[in-house]
Amino acid sequence: MLSRTAVSISAVSSPTSPSRILSQSIPNSTAFPRFLGLKKLLITSTKCNTKKFRSSSRMESFTVRASAAQPLKNADELIDSVETFIFDCDGVIWKGDKLIDGVPQTLDMLRSRGKRLVFVTNNSTKSRKQYGKKFETLGLDVSEEEIFASSFAAAAYLTSIDFPKDKKIYVIGEDGILKELELAGYQYLGGPTDGEKKIELKPGFLMEHDKDVGAVVVGFDRYFNYYKVQYGTLCIRENPGCLFIATNRDAVTHLTDAQEWAGGGSMVGAIAGSTQREPLVVGKPSTFMMDYLANKFGILKSQICMVGDRLDTDIVFGQNGGCKTLLVLSGVTSLSTLQSPNNTIQPDFYTNKISDFLTLKAATV
Repeated sequence: MLSRTAVSISAVSSPTSPSRILSQSIPNSTAFPRFLGLKKLLITSTKCNTKKFRSSSRMESFTVRASAAQPLKNADELIDSVETFIFDCDGVIWKGDKLIDGVPQTLDMLRSRGKRLVFVTNNSTKSRKQYGKKFETLGLDVSEEEIFASSFAAAAYLTSIDFPKDKKIYVIGEDGILKELELAGYQYLGGPTDGEKKIELKPGFLMEHDKDVGAVVVGFDRYFNYYKVQYGTLCIRENPGCLFIATNRDAVTHLTDAQEWAGGGSMVGAIAGSTQREPLVVGKPSTFMMDYLANKFGILKSQICMVGDRLDTDIVFGQNGGCKTLLVLSGVTSLSTLQSPNNTIQPDFYTNKISDFLTLKAATV
């Protein structure tokens, strides 16, 4: 019998409308793994199976408590217990631009056993189409419909709340966010081009900003600068009802396979600091993307296994969604970190890398 992680959820009801909630300052919670996220999405079916999502007015705080994670010993038992595997990408499928050993064979085996595969990444620098090309370059046969990046999640969230098409979005981030916003039909400004802009501080200088900006979306940005900090801050603080949306708050990321690099959380943190506002996070571990995926594919969350290399995003994402969770040690989290007495986030299982599905399967035949 597969063990399950216990998740205690404390939810607070509010009569406030979603748009007002998002435009208000949300109290910061510094005790991880408590975080603020969407309670649920209300789903309205329309013709041709098109589904529209609206955020509810309930915000929730999750507390994760679990017994110690167990090493994965019987891969067949886990594989047979679920119908869908959600994989993180960085640290699970690849590191930087290098494919992790055994990944192609593992994915082929899971597909041959009738499992649905979904790939979810908090990296917002690419769109789904761009990620599709990366999978192809690495020799993996993955369709665009199986890929969900936080860049897409930002656009999907705005669509879910009927964000006005006559409003603009200021982007602190890279091309992936711009492409997904464009595909969703939104007007945007900012992005990499603002990375070349500088502010010449002179006595009496006042920086202008577009009053029609109704949302600021912040993601990982290698062109981050003071101009963007000030512009985003002005929009959030001075434009009535302006939303502050973060694709993710990852502390580090894998730009190369040689070391860890500062992640999107550093950019989000700068804007949170200057605005004294906490963002609405649409990437992991927020429940928005899990709810979206479950509805799109008609998946029971209990029939999903979330596979990731980060405790605070991937594993919490799976636990908050009511999924089984598997931590791989091929990315950010080490065994010593997992087993540390200070670590309160415990997956159901852990293993070295996803290709252990092949060797552990062989060992149990």
